[in-house]
Amino acid sequence: MFARQKSLIGLDIGTDEVKVVELTETAEGLELTGFGWGRIPTPEETLDTVKAVLRESGIRTRKVATAVSGRSVVVRYITLPKLDEDELPETLRLEADKYIPFDRDEVAIDGHCLEEVSEGPDGVTEMKSLLVAVKKDLLQDHIDQVQDLGLIPVAVDVDSFALGNSFELRSGVGVRSEDPDRAVALVDVGASKTNIHILRGNVSCFSREIYLGGADITESIARREHLDEAEAEELKCDPQGNEEMVANAVQPVLDEIASEIQLSFDYFENQFDHRVEEVFISGGASRTLGLIETFERVFEREVKTWDPFESIKIREDLVDVDALADHMVQLPIAVGLSSRLQDCV
Repeated sequence: MFARQKSLIGLDIGTDEVKVVELTETAEGLELTGFGWGRIPTPEETLDTVKAVLRESGIRTRKVATAVSGRSVVVRYITLPKLDEDELPETLRLEADKYIPFDRDEVAIDGHCLEEVSEGPDGVTEMKSLLVAVKKDLLQDHIDQVQDLGLIPVAVDVDSFALGNSFELRSGVGVRSEDPDRAVALVDVGASKTNIHILRGNVSCFSREIYLGGADITESIARREHLDEAEAEELKCDPQGNEEMVANAVQPVLDEIASEIQLSFDYFENQFDHRVEEVFISGGASRTLGLIETFERVFEREVKTWDPFESIKIREDLVDVDALADHMVQLPIAVGLSSRLQDCV
């Protein structure tokens, strides 16, 4: 008997762009069997853009994993007495009031154990746990949106954790379970926000959203050069011989983003007494002129890009490989979402 192949769409709906990835689990491992990308002209055209991207990609799978983010999503890393797995959900619900700024009844709460810790100060065995709370109205609106597209939501994740899941799929350099103390920072610079996710070994230790991104960079060009938003965006993506002018215009925003990220590194390193060894960047705005150089100057360490398909076979008969290469840097979150087929489908 042949095993039935499982497929899942990873749908990453950003402020400016839609990214769609379909992964299929085969006997040989994960394969990329579908890919699509599209720019969102206006917020009102978001659903139409997603429909067009799905149609043009040729993806037939209906099951989808998506993500939520923003100020209505709260992530906390907490320490609890050691619990059985079936005790954790209720304990997290009862503990939530200590950690979230919303009424407990307003949020959906989830989480899991990250790792066990040896005995705490009072001799009780403890475990580090993840607490995630999402405003119910945001979650329901998100699910309704997905269902309006004719899709079946099987998982709703958080952007930063999808980013981590994508990174963990890689082979070769990076975080490895046999190197449990090595800390790596994943930084995804999108249009409206920057995601930071720090992994120590293969365990999530820190995540944060900074509400600065590509739109702020575009606005800086527009303001300095007296351009409209469309002209500034075009110049940001292709300086067309105006590299020095663009570099000067974007530098203040790049410095601000880098400084905020460095504050997160400082917090992590003080909390865990561990240095962030490597920094990997992704996201559409990570291609901004001068961004890598600014980050390396502020962080005082090398900043690298990475390939989310390093350990995934690309079905060249089903995917436009040239378009895929053009948008590779924008796809880690979508890949991480689609990888949920290993535990949700």
